[in-house]
Amino acid sequence: MHKSTKLQLLTSVSLLIVTPLGILSKFYYGPAQVWVNDYSGDILYEIFWCLFFFLLIPTRKAITQIPLWVFAVTCVLEILQLWKSPFLEAIRATFIGRTLLGTTFVWWDFPHYAVGSLLGWLWLLQIWRSALCC
Repeated sequence: MHKSTKLQLLTSVSLLIVTPLGILSKFYYGPAQVWVNDYSGDILYEIFWCLFFFLLIPTRKAITQIPLWVFAVTCVLEILQLWKSPFLEAIRATFIGRTLLGTTFVWWDFPHYAVGSLLGWLWLLQIWRSALCC
C-alpha cells in the first residue's frame, strides 16, 4: 500500500475511534463522571482536530505544527468564552456550537488542552511511523 494511502487510512480510522468517544464523553454517567464529562472531552477534542488537520496536511512537518496550532486556537476559543456576544451565544445555543466553541471559561481546561495536544502529536507520530513501515 502506498504511504499516502496508508496515512489517510490510519488517520481516518483514528478519527472513527476518537469522534464517538468525544461525543459519548458528554453523556457518560458513572465513576469519575464530572471529569469524563468536563475534561476528557477536552483531551479528545484536541486529538480530533490534530487528526482532522493531518488528514488534510499529511506531512512530516505538520506532525509538530498541527498540535501547536490546535493548542493555540483552542486556548483562544477558551478565552472567547468570556465574551458573551449575541452572535456567539446564538451559536453556543446549539449542540454543535457548544461542542465546538464551549460555553463557560474554565482555567482547568488549559492543562487538558495541553495533554490532548501532546497526545495528538504522539498519535500523529505513530501514524507516520506506521505508514513508513511494512
